[in-house]
Amino acid sequence: MQKILISLKDPETTERSKSSSMEHIASLGVTSEAPGFPIESALGLEDGPGWRAGEPGEQLIRIVFGEPQDIHRIELEFHETDQERTQEFVLRWAPKEGQALTEIRRQQWNFSPSGSTTEFEDYLLNLSEVRVLELFIRPDISITTKGVASLARCRVN
Repeated sequence: MQKILISLKDPETTERSKSSSMEHIASLGVTSEAPGFPIESALGLEDGPGWRAGEPGEQLIRIVFGEPQDIHRIELEFHETDQERTQEFVLRWAPKEGQALTEIRRQQWNFSPSGSTTEFEDYLLNLSEVRVLELFIRPDISITTKGVASLARCRVN
């Protein structure tokens, strides 16, 4: 799998940042990444604590498949144990790169260190010929604070 850095302002503009020795079935783009929290660990491609953004604010994770894929299930897991915040994410897909994305799900979740610290979403789907899969995360929808996005786990089947 190949990983690239992408711009949230212009998602089509990319810069290669890392290549792995895995089969090149997809390329992977992220807007930022904190040291020690690679996106590969959230996707189960390597051991680790999951992905965490390298900076506060909105983030985008994009998977571009080399060949069209049929997707029947997407599982997402988010953890927040330090900050009370309301997160929103949007999951979307497209049959071709550069084509308009179709929204699969938009979800908000209230994290609270004294209560709700884990969000788990499990979507059963029937998507055919998927080439692009994106996860847009707004870690805190309030105007006053900017949370840091993270993704503990993402499984696509």
